[in-house]
Amino acid sequence: MFTICTLCLMGFFAQAAETKALTFKELPVKQATNQWAVQISKAKEEKGLAKPEKGKYQTYSVEVKKISGDAAAAEIHLFRNHPHSATKFSLFGKRHQSNDNEEAVSLAKSLNKGLPVRYNNILLAEKATELEVDIIWTEKGSEGRALKETFTFTGNDRK
Repeated sequence: MFTICTLCLMGFFAQAAETKALTFKELPVKQATNQWAVQISKAKEEKGLAKPEKGKYQTYSVEVKKISGDAAAAEIHLFRNHPHSATKFSLFGKRHQSNDNEEAVSLAKSLNKGLPVRYNNILLAEKATELEVDIIWTEKGSEGRALKETFTFTGNDRK
């Protein structure tokens, strides 16, 4: 009898400890600071773009806007977590390491003009419980000092 009760309790706690996949009850979801705004929305549904696959991944759209300040260079990185690991996984890699600075300067110019950066269709593994958007930039006049803001979306976020 003791063994049966123990097994039942272990099953109950194992289910309670199971992590929930990152899903958003309502979209869009937005977070903002004095410098930046990040919005998660439904993914674009166009021919050739990935569609969600149950049990594997969801698809979303991410938009990043510069609200204030004048950036000299900027980089945007998207990461997801992995349950039971401190390691975060990048949602996409870099194309060319050699012209990173040129790309960062070009991105900053575009953001300074009020043009947002849009990732229309990102794939987010269903096992993920967090989406992290890191923005690293330098301000004009202080190019030697990098600044960073991190936006973490957990599915509990509100509009």
